[in-house]
Amino acid sequence: MDLNPKPKAGPNRPFYKPPENKATSSQIINEARSSLRTLGTKRPFTPRDEQRHLFPSSSSRNPESRPPSSFSLGSRHFDGPDSRPVSGTRLSPLDHSFPQAPRTPTAADLENILPPKPPASDPSRPQARRGANARHRIHNQHSAEGYTNKESGPTPHRSESLTDVSGGGGGESGAGEQQVPRAHSGPKERTPALSPEEGGIGDAKDLTRRLSASVSSPPHSAGSRGSREGTDSRVSSGGSRRSSAGQSRGGSAGRKEGEESEEFFAQQVAPLLDQMAALNKKTECEKMLGLAGDLYNLLEDHNCLGKHWRQRSTVLKVIFRLLDVEDTKLLLKLARLILALKVGGNNLLNVCKLVFKVSRNEKNDPLFLEENILNLLLDTIRSTDHVTSCEALIYCVGAVKFLTGNSDILKRLARLDCVKVLATLLHNINKTNKENGKVGDQFGHILVQLAAGLRNLADTSSGRERFIAHHVIEGLTVLMESYPGDSDLMLYISRILSKVTLHTDCCSVLADQHSSYKAFVQLLNRHLKKDDLVVRLCFVLGNVTAKNEQARQRLYQEKEGLDTLLTVLKTYDELDKQGKEFANMSASPEESESTKDAINKIEDVLIKVIRVLANLSISEDVGPFIAANQQLMTQLLSIIDRKDVGESEELILNCVATVNNLTFYTTKQTSLVQQHVAIAESLLKLMLPDKMESMLEAARVFGNLTRHKPVRNFLSKQKVDAMMVTLLDSGFREVVFIACGVLINFMVDEETRPLLKREGGVKKCVEVLRDFGREDWQLSAIVCKMLCNYSARMTSTTDCFGQPEAAQLSDLLFEYLDRDSALSSVLGEGAGGEEDGEMQEYITETWENEFCPVATQLLRRMEAHASPLEPLEAPG
Repeated sequence: MDLNPKPKAGPNRPFYKPPENKATSSQIINEARSSLRTLGTKRPFTPRDEQRHLFPSSSSRNPESRPPSSFSLGSRHFDGPDSRPVSGTRLSPLDHSFPQAPRTPTAADLENILPPKPPASDPSRPQARRGANARHRIHNQHSAEGYTNKESGPTPHRSESLTDVSGGGGGESGAGEQQVPRAHSGPKERTPALSPEEGGIGDAKDLTRRLSASVSSPPHSAGSRGSREGTDSRVSSGGSRRSSAGQSRGGSAGRKEGEESEEFFAQQVAPLLDQMAALNKKTECEKMLGLAGDLYNLLEDHNCLGKHWRQRSTVLKVIFRLLDVEDTKLLLKLARLILALKVGGNNLLNVCKLVFKVSRNEKNDPLFLEENILNLLLDTIRSTDHVTSCEALIYCVGAVKFLTGNSDILKRLARLDCVKVLATLLHNINKTNKENGKVGDQFGHILVQLAAGLRNLADTSSGRERFIAHHVIEGLTVLMESYPGDSDLMLYISRILSKVTLHTDCCSVLADQHSSYKAFVQLLNRHLKKDDLVVRLCFVLGNVTAKNEQARQRLYQEKEGLDTLLTVLKTYDELDKQGKEFANMSASPEESESTKDAINKIEDVLIKVIRVLANLSISEDVGPFIAANQQLMTQLLSIIDRKDVGESEELILNCVATVNNLTFYTTKQTSLVQQHVAIAESLLKLMLPDKMESMLEAARVFGNLTRHKPVRNFLSKQKVDAMMVTLLDSGFREVVFIACGVLINFMVDEETRPLLKREGGVKKCVEVLRDFGREDWQLSAIVCKMLCNYSARMTSTTDCFGQPEAAQLSDLLFEYLDRDSALSSVLGEGAGGEEDGEMQEYITETWENEFCPVATQLLRRMEAHASPLEPLEAPG
């Protein structure tokens, strides 16, 4: 076999100048160790708020237009009839003169406050059945004894907003049917509340006596019934109008059911309410806690929670009057009852405020792990209409946001699929905005709480999977388009995305949202000076472009995409310069420390935006266009020259890595080739033995720059080639690999080749092949490529390599080119799993495609110039 090499381009063609069908030396480095590399960086730090607020302390919201985080709340804020309009606007009271309840109500007084009897001219209306009507009796008592809001005045009827009070009149039937009287009918419900001193609910014995009394209640007037029938019937237990359900059941069945309900209330519920009302709110909280728990369990066991129960509003009135207690645990117990009874309107708003107020104190977090309060909160979010009860949802979701800050509660909420609940609300708001053709600004307050909660839920073990399953990322993308001016919301969204895009599957979901690129560009332009938002937006873009080629192209193709990134880079580079100048002038330690923190934030933005540019330049389609942008290269070199590697190591390393990616692309522009010498000069300061990482990054760039003769000449004068030879025996494969990549180009110049042998480089190369050959065929291949360039014009193998080195090198090449010998460690392990099979295939392909061709070429050259004469021994 003829081992003489037959190069196509000439007998002495250096390895650096292969024919067109072979890669250049820089491409060799890229194939072996990915010369073009994506950059990684740590996620921006998110400081934890020392106090829990509805909105972040740095909120840009107008304090006058946003819901308050602090407020006073007591029993007077709740409505007895539970009929306050959702908007909070009180309707004008009806033109009635309300009778003043006496201090000690008598039978006559009770008779006066009952609803008026039906007109005698209405023979078709049946009279109410006689007998014990405990529900109606307790409503009469409570109306007289002060279960209504005394300070807020009378609460008017309204026919369209009573969907929350079904318990107060769920038993009402259609016209012509025997009725169970409503508790919320007639002027007696609007009588001013009485204090305990005036004979209110504080008198336990009197309440017991009244509950046991047998009082017949006349039916409502047709006018009173007609104004309330539509809404009360919608929330009955039958799922449709109560009147129709009552008629279908038949009169006797309905009466029997009503009697059983009244008997249950009178015998079991009323005594509990009586005891709770009789207790002292300040000294007997423990007893009241037990009674509140007993009441909840009793109602739950008899399926009386929700809106369908007839005596619901009576129970609510008692609970509302107890809300002036100071005991937090009791307040949460009472709030649990109110939520379970499905209040609405003003009462829903206030109970959400109550829970929010309790959740603001971290010391109360363990209380939320008791019983099922978390389930009720999520159910409230799930069932509340975001249009009609927007403010209530703000506080309810806000409470959940606070609670997600506790690790134990966070795990519980994750198991309850809180992500799905919040995602559903998110999608519903997006849907409403789309249907209306405009965004609702009031929804932004909800969304801030929602996004903050999702940010914490993203940290749970199942968070990422749930985000993908419930399309949270897609929904957040829509919000970025809809609310670009809401910096609070955008900040929370950027925090969410900065967490989830650490994972490839989430990056793929975001990359597939075509509109997201436009949203990112617009947000960067709109909030250019908000460093906490800009740093996260750039971090997310860096994550997406690091893992998705399609994302690189789409971001570059987005209108003003590259210009915006360059603007961010230039703006924060200028801010960094100004901050550094101010730091040098600041006298006090406090000012100096504050300025240092600000500079660190600015540097963090620079690190993140430079990373995006580096990742974009990886694309073979995009990279050449970015590399041709001299403004970018100038900006990067300015940062490298100005910064100290000891103080700003990550920033400088990112700049150097970006320069490496940009200089990978060849260009015929003379100005850019001249700039390469300036680049090499800037990177010389990084060639420090005690800063190995910065030295390696600079060496990667030299692997690209040394393709140009002027750069090789400059670096040779600076002894960079000698430094690369020194690195050959570092013992670290990656260091050796990079050093060989630079020396490949240096060995093109004939005047530089003697340096390799003079500095012991040939011996070091043989040792690298011996130590790492079988473990790393890519490294062995690049060592052989460097030796091929070194021996391009040799006439004697011994003179070129040295006698012992040539013999050792020849033996190693023969051994490594033998398949059985070279791959014995791989092929001899036997059949393994699928991963082992893939690894064997990869190693075999690397040996065949990368090592064998160049090793064969080197061996043939050595044998072609080997001398048949052996050296003579020196005379004795």
